[in-house]
Amino acid sequence: MKLEDVLNERSGGRCELCGGTDDLQVYEVPGAEYRDADGTLLACGTCRAQLEKRAELDPAHWRKLGETMWSEVPAIQVVAWRMLNRLRQESWAAENLDLLYLDDERLAWARSTGDHEGDASVDLHRDAYGAVLQNGDSVVLTKSLDVKGSTLTARLGTVVRNIRLVPDNTGQIEGRVEGQQIVILTKYVRKQG
Repeated sequence: MKLEDVLNERSGGRCELCGGTDDLQVYEVPGAEYRDADGTLLACGTCRAQLEKRAELDPAHWRKLGETMWSEVPAIQVVAWRMLNRLRQESWAAENLDLLYLDDERLAWARSTGDHEGDASVDLHRDAYGAVLQNGDSVVLTKSLDVKGSTLTARLGTVVRNIRLVPDNTGQIEGRVEGQQIVILTKYVRKQG
């Protein structure tokens, strides 16, 4: 039986963290020793985006952790512990975290990525005015920019279409200006429409 089928059967076709049913996919819990039913879970798109820090953390979305943290599935216990730690400024999360017990092996797994040490804040690509940028967006330059290693100057007001986010640097995006692929600092762009 495929892993996805096993997880679907185990979860009853619901997200194993919040109970949602939209965009369910297998989520491999970072730090898991094996990619099996104990090291993975079925998660909705909203949970995955917040787990992977691609979306702002919404404490209301995670309220069901008070129930799901009691699961006997190691992956669910580990993710519940990590998320409760990230949400520990919420009183309900702090109370649940005090109640949650993990044996030494699972606690070591939960701590292995350091994900629990962060708070609820998420670093997202944002333009000069705080709007969240996504792959494929169009932006307008708010300053004329000299392109390093080139004689090209990207002028103020230039529209850059179909941008790509630089994965490990929220202060940079990539886009084409006058046929040349360049890196642009997000502090010099405004999201268009």
